[in-house]
Amino acid sequence: MTQLLVAAGGGGDVIGTTLVHHALHGDEPAVVLSYSWERLTVDPLPGPRSERDFTGLRPLTPRVSGITAATATVPPAGSTLPRLAAELPVTLGLLSPRGGVPHLARQLTEAVEKYAVDVVEVVDVGGDVFARGDEPTLLSPLPDALVIAACATAGVPTRLRLAGPGLDGEIPEDELLPALGDDFLTLTEADTRGVEHLFDWHPSEASALLVAAARGERGGCVVRDTGRPVVLSDASARVHRIGLDRVLERNRLARALYERGDDTLDGAEKTSWEVCGFSELQRERDRSLRLRDTASPEVSVTEALHGLDAWLERLRAECPDARYATFRCVAEGLGLTGAAAQSLRTRLVRDRPHRYAAPLFAL
Repeated sequence: MTQLLVAAGGGGDVIGTTLVHHALHGDEPAVVLSYSWERLTVDPLPGPRSERDFTGLRPLTPRVSGITAATATVPPAGSTLPRLAAELPVTLGLLSPRGGVPHLARQLTEAVEKYAVDVVEVVDVGGDVFARGDEPTLLSPLPDALVIAACATAGVPTRLRLAGPGLDGEIPEDELLPALGDDFLTLTEADTRGVEHLFDWHPSEASALLVAAARGERGGCVVRDTGRPVVLSDASARVHRIGLDRVLERNRLARALYERGDDTLDGAEKTSWEVCGFSELQRERDRSLRLRDTASPEVSVTEALHGLDAWLERLRAECPDARYATFRCVAEGLGLTGAAAQSLRTRLVRDRPHRYAAPLFAL
């Protein structure tokens, strides 16, 4: 039987969703629906991509386009989804939030009907989907909230699978766990074998932390987004199951989007301003302008490696309790992104194997 899953946050959540699917359903076929909503280091254009930003899509339903290994982005847009489609054993479908909650709901309804599934599994790595909306560390609630509102609007049976509480660095684990309850499974190293190779090139931090937790790594890990350690604990390898009603009761932004039925992304962004007091879309626009205005000279991998030990010394002084850093944190801390960041990772794994705590860098 085909399983239907939604990677709630876009970006690296496809990896975490595939990992969770394997833990739940083994080798059963799966369709994973996801935004193409990436970090600016991957896609320099703020916000999510739509069908017009791709070539080589194939129809899955009238409103859902499938992404394959032959799919490509139209420059200057960027997306990791085509390469993920080539390397993951799942079918990927593109979610398009430009039409707001109603369009997402229609996409979900069509997918449920086509694949004749009994339930949709919404997967979020980290837990911002279960945020109230007023947490001071919250960064990106809108993508997840739109998915939850769309599921409620579509009326499709839905379960949330919250993987790795706190690993996205947005809501601390100790704030989430009391509300999550005891309905969970625990990921193991065996569950990670189908996705661990992806971090050779994919910049996701939250999914990398989830894999590391499932492989038994424990302790603080410095991530790029916050610059502070995220702690890997026994709870970090858990996947909690939560009903849609409970998510809507807690997530004020998702509930507002559902009640208002915003039919454009602009309208949903306005709701985010009203409920949360900010919009990650505006933050992305602002950051995109800053990156453009403060572009620095390119740093070579060799130059970065010469500065590695001094950078690590500063990092250890700032975060004395941390045991790891993500490779993205190391690369961007040394001024590298894109292909250069991948080259740095390859060199570090080869030349300093004792520092490789797959898929993290040991401090």
